[in-house]
Amino acid sequence: MAINRPDTVARVQEVFDAYEKALLKNDLDVLDGYFWTSEFTVRFGVAENLYGAEAIAAYRRQCRPVGPGRLLHGTVVTTFNDEFATVSTQFRDGETHNIGRQMQTWVQFPDGWKVVAAHVSIMRTAS
Repeated sequence: MAINRPDTVARVQEVFDAYEKALLKNDLDVLDGYFWTSEFTVRFGVAENLYGAEAIAAYRRQCRPVGPGRLLHGTVVTTFNDEFATVSTQFRDGETHNIGRQMQTWVQFPDGWKVVAAHVSIMRTAS
């Protein structure tokens, strides 16, 4: 198994960066396109458990968008062969001192890299 081939890591980082840009712009159609269109796609958030791409898309349309002050740090991309990757990162929302954590599992499908599972959590700290 080839772990962290530089070209695969670079491609996943590029796709993740584009996802993050769409998140900051609240570009819902682009965000939807980054998730595997399947009932098996899962996203666990700070206060929600979403099963299926339709539930994830519906949630995005009613939740508060990510603020423009969001900053990532400690991002780790790990790839396995050329079709499977995890991306783990921490973030600050620019409004509080809380530290967020985000993990995504990405799979390379014929139509591109897609998130098949995601988890977001917040470490509560004194504001």
